[in-house]
Amino acid sequence: MSKDYYKSLNVDKNASQDEIKKAFRKLAHEHHPDKAGGNEAKFKEINEAYQILGDTKKRAQYDQFGSNFDQGGMGGGFQNGFNGQNFNFNMDDLGEMFGGFGDVFGFGDNGRQRARNSQGHDIQVAVTIDFLEAIFGVEKELQLNKTNQCSSCHGNGAEPGTNIESCDGCKGTGRVIKVQRTILGNIQVQATCDKCHGEGKIYKDKCKKCGGGGVVKELQNIKVKIPAGIDDGQSIRLNGQGEAGQKGGRSGDLYLQVRVHSNRDFKRDGFNIHSEIQIGFTQAALGTKVLIKTVDGEVTLKIPEGTQSGKTYVLRDHGVPKLQGRGRGDHLVKVTVVTPTSLTRQQRKILEELGI
Repeated sequence: MSKDYYKSLNVDKNASQDEIKKAFRKLAHEHHPDKAGGNEAKFKEINEAYQILGDTKKRAQYDQFGSNFDQGGMGGGFQNGFNGQNFNFNMDDLGEMFGGFGDVFGFGDNGRQRARNSQGHDIQVAVTIDFLEAIFGVEKELQLNKTNQCSSCHGNGAEPGTNIESCDGCKGTGRVIKVQRTILGNIQVQATCDKCHGEGKIYKDKCKKCGGGGVVKELQNIKVKIPAGIDDGQSIRLNGQGEAGQKGGRSGDLYLQVRVHSNRDFKRDGFNIHSEIQIGFTQAALGTKVLIKTVDGEVTLKIPEGTQSGKTYVLRDHGVPKLQGRGRGDHLVKVTVVTPTSLTRQQRKILEELGI
């Protein structure tokens, strides 16, 4: 009789692979035989269901033909797992599949941890630039003390001239099959080869410069282009410019935290720039033309007659260049009308006659 694996995991037939995995983990924790109230039969049932539904290819076959589609290929599987049958797993798959049961079964996450460790670390560096450098962009040269690929062995860890051979312990795969006894029976797992430590290659002499690690710590000058329009507090990610990875592992990334000096003439607000000017009472009343200092140089601004203090005028496209070439912001000029504090007798008389 065909088994309903979806029912065993309490999921819908349209459930995603992630939903199936979450359902399995929840039920496995609930029914594990070593836990109080655990159910060995139910644990076997959900494991069998996950072996099919957790594999996209087997799931597709099951959806088409039912649970008897490949009983021969499945072997005794989880039906006979508690009677001493062998199971074949990848160590990494076990760690993910059983989640919190990894320690119970003795399955490490060694392979994936080794892979993560071989990747170089990211580096974060602060770089300070001037206001105008942030507006128009700049190229900076940084000196970093970081790990780089060994120039002597080119990252393979072997002394130049040393013969590098395929590991005979794992046949060059970096992985070996081991049998572990668990409550499920004897389980065959793939583990990192102890002889080559997962590299798949062995050599007699380690590189004298790097000690076999494939990387060395040294000073390196790096030129970086800071794009126009960058703002204070923003960061730039440079792929592969961080610490070098060991034994051919991917290099980490370099993150530049940008700090921008303030400017006494300008204040930035997004892609707009603000500044202020002062004009006299007569200029405000009659109108005038004034030279405004911008990031592009001096620009003439026409002040119309009757301008009130606090009025803001806009100089189009004289602001900050927008990233990815989407134009520029504006320059906003706030006008302050300065009232005279000391008048001559004649000036006072004229103002009184004007009545303003």
